[in-house]
Amino acid sequence: MAATRAYLDYNASAPLLAEARAAMIAALDAANPSSVHTEGRSARRLIEDARRDVARLVNAKPEHVIFTSGATEAASTLLTPDWQMGRGAVRMSHLYVSEADHPCLLGGGRFAAQQVTRIGVDGNGIADLEALAAHDKAEGLALVAIHAANNETGVIQPVGRIAEIVKAAGGVLVVDAVQAAGRIPIDMSAGYADYLILSSHKIGGPKGVGAIVAAADLMMPKPLINGGGQEKGHRAGTENLPGIAGFGAAARAALAGLSEIGAVARRRNEVEAIIREIVPDAEIFGAAAPRLANTTFFAIAGIKAETAQIAFDLAGVALSAGSACSSGKVGPSHVLKAMGHGDSLGALRVSIGRATGAEEIEAFRTALAGIVARRADKERAA
Repeated sequence: MAATRAYLDYNASAPLLAEARAAMIAALDAANPSSVHTEGRSARRLIEDARRDVARLVNAKPEHVIFTSGATEAASTLLTPDWQMGRGAVRMSHLYVSEADHPCLLGGGRFAAQQVTRIGVDGNGIADLEALAAHDKAEGLALVAIHAANNETGVIQPVGRIAEIVKAAGGVLVVDAVQAAGRIPIDMSAGYADYLILSSHKIGGPKGVGAIVAAADLMMPKPLINGGGQEKGHRAGTENLPGIAGFGAAARAALAGLSEIGAVARRRNEVEAIIREIVPDAEIFGAAAPRLANTTFFAIAGIKAETAQIAFDLAGVALSAGSACSSGKVGPSHVLKAMGHGDSLGALRVSIGRATGAEEIEAFRTALAGIVARRADKERAA
């Protein structure tokens, strides 16, 4: 990435870490990890080392980590009515998601549309726990899937309370921890969730690799991909060894980086101070709720989010107008709609990381000041 540009879009994809790149290069010439010869066993060790590193990031057991091609595949695998317990079949009656969830959860996976219920959120994007409790008790064995932290606002869900509600109803909880992993502590050993979804490229690893992390292996979803029986039969296909090795290296770095979250929060606060200084009427969404230390989602009155994003880009600042998964789609943020902000409102997302420096924050200030000055010129000329 050119030094003259400021990259403030970590929630879309964090820059590839040097240690992840090195791990990937070292694994490029490795043999098939399913082979039993010496070369195959060496390749298998690379995968198992990465499995341990990913498990440590969320305090889980390595044998409960299943590698996938990414978070979307992990979600599609977990969001199914059909589960297995030993040799027996288990049927989920219903799926609950929140209105502010990522599209990979909102899509419902392999559930029929009539089996999916969307739970509302409040003005900060926090799930309506009373509604969840009322619905969850009314069904048979139900699956609840929810994000730990919102990819647009950074708002953190009360996962502990949600887990209590789901457990009391005898349900199963899937937590999308794609944005949360490496940014807040996660402890699967403390009943955080039954199943976790992770993505490598959100923590500085390569794209195209993710994971399902289970609290236990007594009950698992019916496989989405069948074949040679890799990943203990939960996800067939020869493993993406370079990607998995890079994921493991990124997980090691992310775990170590949890001690730097305070510094990231201070940078985020600098960004928000700049916004309030230059745009006093700007709204920062979810600011009244617990949020990730790295995320700011805000709107400037009178300026379309897409227009402002282009202006920032031309000024050398990379940020997003909502989820990167919705890039190219003209329309309001479904997260803001769920929070009660209407159809016409657009917003900009600044998301930073441990490597974000003062120069990038200053570039944001300069670009924002220019955008607001041009808005004022247009208003005077009107």
